[in-house]
Amino acid sequence: MKNLTIEDARGRMLAQAAPLGAETVDIQQAHARFLAEPVVAVRDQPPFDSSAMDGWAICGADAEAGSVLLDIAGESAAGHGFDGTLQPGQAVRIFTGAAIPSGADRVVIQENAERLGDKVRLGPLDGDGDNIRPRGGDFMAGARLLEAGQRLDAWRLSLAAAAGRGTLSVARRPRIAVLCTGEELVRPPAEPGPWQIYESGSLALCALIETWGGTAQRLAAACDEQDAVIEAVQGVEADLIVTVGGASVGEYDIVKPALGRLGLELSVQTVNIRPGKPTWFGRLGDGRNVLGLPGNPAAAMVCAELFLKPMLRAMMGADPEPRFLPARMLVPLEANGARMHLMRLLITYADDGVMTVRPMADQDSSLVTVYAQADGLMRRAASAPAAPAGTMVEVLRLDRL
Repeated sequence: MKNLTIEDARGRMLAQAAPLGAETVDIQQAHARFLAEPVVAVRDQPPFDSSAMDGWAICGADAEAGSVLLDIAGESAAGHGFDGTLQPGQAVRIFTGAAIPSGADRVVIQENAERLGDKVRLGPLDGDGDNIRPRGGDFMAGARLLEAGQRLDAWRLSLAAAAGRGTLSVARRPRIAVLCTGEELVRPPAEPGPWQIYESGSLALCALIETWGGTAQRLAAACDEQDAVIEAVQGVEADLIVTVGGASVGEYDIVKPALGRLGLELSVQTVNIRPGKPTWFGRLGDGRNVLGLPGNPAAAMVCAELFLKPMLRAMMGADPEPRFLPARMLVPLEANGARMHLMRLLITYADDGVMTVRPMADQDSSLVTVYAQADGLMRRAASAPAAPAGTMVEVLRLDRL
């Protein structure tokens, strides 16, 4: 359980992160939720041949005659079609999105036509095209448009609505309780004592949890004593408890001993990672999972990206694996130590379109300013040798607004 690789530790956590089930919500409340079942089209889109332009619907034979004068038989607008059948020598005024009248097989754009009372004169039509969108040109009835596990952004919601869905089956949002310990911490705007600092880690984690699709509840222990930790978490309804700090090896690190009294069984004790070695994971006697994150805010947020976010996604039926992308280093790198290093960095793009990165100058895990400026994380393997500028590396982009 000690000094596990990131992949081994994450695998053990994900083995306990079962999907939470589904609920049906109105499509207007489905934004940013994860689909629990596929979205299937109930009919063709468009459901009829429709016009791609404003103009005149005509019979193809009339178009072949060149410049012609046609009788205006009526109008077809979006939502109000032409009921009759178009005959040779006739034209129907038509607008973008309107149904093509029966008998018509071409739309002449209005720039190539001139209305003369109850008639319309068509100019030369060579190369104009038919300007018709075919029935089912976007999708056909029965087509699987969206898959379970996909997150509903604005474009996917639009597609679901176009498919005729007013409600959607989505994954239940994971309930996450966040407990930050440490008598040296005080929440702003309270006045800190002479030996205290402002607590910022739990606020950041709750914001990340909401961004990633969960709901967050901040807990507070009355003091750094085991009984206070037990009181803070006992009876809390949560799919996952996240603790911040209090889990290293000092005599004030009382979180794991306290939770041990609630039946905590560990499956991850430490991870071979920098920052974040004290990260741990286990399950209480009542079945609730607990993820322990380091107390330093940057270390906590790095490990949240690597472990908490994948667990949330797994609970919502989405692909949990972090997506690392190739990038080119702009500066040389020193040899790495014995732990995998997740380096905070800035992202730019070269003229050839390749992502380029530059690590922040100071990687100290206590620096909130560095993480607030960073665009991503670069992973360097344990004991990696020095590397020159231009070396290709792997980068995880952060969810910055």
